[in-house]
Parts: sequence; C-alpha cells; structure tokens
Amino acid sequence: MLSEHRIDAATGVLLWLVTGIVTMDAWRIHVAVPLLPVLMVTLTVLLALRVRRTRLLFVATAILLSILLVLFVPDWNAVLLKGVRSAAFITAFFTALSTLRNVAQTSPSISAGGTFLALQPPGRRYAALTLGGVMFSLMLNYGAISLLGSLATASAGAEADAEIRRHRTRRMLLAIQRGFIASLPWSPLAFAMAITNALIPGARWADSVWPGMVTAAIIAGSGWALDSLFKPKLSGPVPPAQPVAGSWRSLSPLLLLLLLLGGLVGVLHEVTGINVPGIVMLVVPILSLGWAWIQQAGGAVDTPLSARLRDYVTVELPRSRGEITLLIMAGYIGTVGAPLLLPAVEAAGLDPTGLPTWLILGAFVWLIPILGQIGMNPILAVTLIAPLIPEAAELGVTPAAVVTSIVAGWAISGISSPFTATTMLVGSFAHVSALHVGVRWNGLFVLVTAVLLTVWVLTYAFLIG
Repeated sequence: MLSEHRIDAATGVLLWLVTGIVTMDAWRIHVAVPLLPVLMVTLTVLLALRVRRTRLLFVATAILLSILLVLFVPDWNAVLLKGVRSAAFITAFFTALSTLRNVAQTSPSISAGGTFLALQPPGRRYAALTLGGVMFSLMLNYGAISLLGSLATASAGAEADAEIRRHRTRRMLLAIQRGFIASLPWSPLAFAMAITNALIPGARWADSVWPGMVTAAIIAGSGWALDSLFKPKLSGPVPPAQPVAGSWRSLSPLLLLLLLLGGLVGVLHEVTGINVPGIVMLVVPILSLGWAWIQQAGGAVDTPLSARLRDYVTVELPRSRGEITLLIMAGYIGTVGAPLLLPAVEAAGLDPTGLPTWLILGAFVWLIPILGQIGMNPILAVTLIAPLIPEAAELGVTPAAVVTSIVAGWAISGISSPFTATTMLVGSFAHVSALHVGVRWNGLFVLVTAVLLTVWVLTYAFLIG
C-alpha cells in the first residue's frame, strides 16, 4: 500500500499536470486535453484516500449524480466531459494561485505591511484593515484572513482591558473579512469572477470589472458606515491611542506587486485575446517563481529554491487536499446536477424563461446566500443555477449585468454562510462558532448590503450597462 508521503507526492504532481494541460488549453494548445478525464479521476481517488469523511460525502454525491445522469439524460457523455473540464479548470486555477500564497507567506515585506495595518489607532483601524483585506486577499486568497487575523488578534490580545479586547477583536476581524469579500466581485484572481465569467456566455472580465468595483465599494462602504454608527459603548474611560511604528510606505512592495500583476494580465488579455483566467494561470506561477528567487537571493529564505519547489509540490500543496476536494466536487456536481435539476424545476411549474429579468437578477443577490445557509458552497450554487437561466440577450441585458448580480450574491454568501472558509476562519480566531460570525456579527450588515446591492445590480442592468 502506498505511504501517505507517496500519495501526497503523487497528488502534487497530478495537480500540476492538470494545471499545465488546462493552461495550455486556455492558450489554444489542445493536444493533451483528452488526458484530463483520466487525470481528474486519478487525482480524485488520491485525494479521497487522505480527506475527512465529510469531504467523502461530496465524492459520493458526485458518483451518484453521474449514475443518474447516465440513466436519465440522453447526451450524458457530453455533460460528464463538461463536468470534468469544469472541475479541472477550478483545480488549475486554485493550484496556480497557491504559488503566490506560498511565496507571499515567507515575504518580510508582506508581514511588515500586515503588522502596520493591525496596529493602526482606533480612528482609522477599521478602514485600514478593510483596505488591507482587499489588497492582501489578492496575494494570499484565504491566507489574507489567516495572516491579518493572527496579527489582529495578537494586537488585540495585548490590551489589558477584557471589554476593550473583546470589542477590538470583533471589529478588527470583521474589517478583514469584509475587505476580503470586497475583492470577490472584481478581482481577476477571485474564483467568483473566474467561474462566473466562464459560465455566462459572452461574459468578459474586462466588461465586468468596473461594475464589480462598485459592488466592492458598496460592501466596504456599508461595513465602515455600520461600524461607525454602532460603535460599542465602553463602561470605562477610553485609553489613549498608542503611537504606530512604521508608515504606509511599508505597503508599497505589495502595491507594486499588485500593479505589476494587474498590468501583465491586462496587457496580455488585450494583446492576445486569451481569457483572463488563462492568463492568470500562466503569469502567476512565473511571477511567484521570480519572487521566490528574489527572496532566496536576498537572504529572506535559507532553503535552496529547488528544495523549496519540491517541498511545495509534494508537501505544502497536498496539505490543501480538503479544500481542493471540495472545490473539485462543487464544480463537478453543479455542472452535472444542472441537467438533472432542470426537469424537476419544469415539473414544479417554475419556468425561468417566464420570469421577469429584474426578478432573476435581484434573486441572485439573495438566493446564493440563502443556499449558503443550508451548506451549499457558492461554486456549487452558481454552477447549478446559472445554466438554468436564459442567456443575457434573451433577458435584454448585457452578460456583465448577469455576472454583476451573481458575484454580488456570491460575496454576501461568503460572509454569511457558516459553511464558508471566511466565517470559519474568523470564528476560529474569535473563539466563536461560524454561525455566530455569519448571523450574529454580520446579520445586519448582510441585510443592509443585500438591499443596496440589489438596487445597484438593477440600476446597472437597466440604466447603465
């Protein structure tokens, strides 16, 4: 029987094989695409050997849906292949982005910038951490919450007054979490944008990015406004603010890196016509490799680059096996389940083609978070529902309008569902449940933001877009 180390090593190698094939396919090199079904099945088996039972339930569901698809859907083979390619794309996108997270975690400048933000005085702490949540999430994904959350709780833990410490921890963690979800509706590195633009015919990141930025501004702005309006009243005197070491210049390396990444992606997208996720999957690993070399050359990391690459592929990357399994299964189940769901929807008398456009677009903002409350991952919810609605032209709106409505709901689900990584991470730092974070801490924020985003989505669809 294979040892755990060999299983992990094989998993890491397969992840990069899939990433290479998907990236070549995005760049119109299709020679190895027929290998994807075999590689994805093998990868799933290896992952299943090393994940918790809760993740195996998703694998079992995928197998059951595949059987039902073969039995009841005439063109089942085409749907199965589409499901495999969807799962492979999500696998490749995650793997490519993980390189940036891996290198950023060992960067002294990233750590220094995070520490500076966490030590801001009360008057600007929330805004600073929200901005930091946006910026760091582009580099670290969920690792932004881990990094900033650990720094924030350490900063709050130094406060002697238990009442102040409790309030400060909650407000700092919420600022970080809301900053993270503010990146979802527009970032080219976010799953929300990558997957939604791939699902909606005619959608392009370049068309969806600026309405997504307005969505992000609404999320960040409403969070700041609510935090300012409902500041906790302390029973004792407020202690004087302590001077902050460092300056905003500590964030300049991160800003420069983001500008470099954004510039490369934008220029290559316009010059080549390749979709943004395909460019990201090529550019990010190359940029990460260069950054790792700079870290080693500058003495920030003692491990030789070759050894670091080996450890990353065979040890570090496979440690995300639970998250990878969930992402793969969410993409596959949603794609395979949609053709099975459509007859049930029609039998229930719910014809999406007969619904008014305003209702469809507005419903996405609310429906995705509601499904999140019953354990449905946003990837699963979107891949399941998006194929059921008419195309944008039939709705009388642009593809960007449909994308804007979906990613708005995706972002709200990310902060309200007790089953998402953001609420679980914040809950673990605050020593409360994910349900407490999603409902108690973020309940009012979710209601206010959902109303504002519904108005924005419909305004963009019918008056601007």
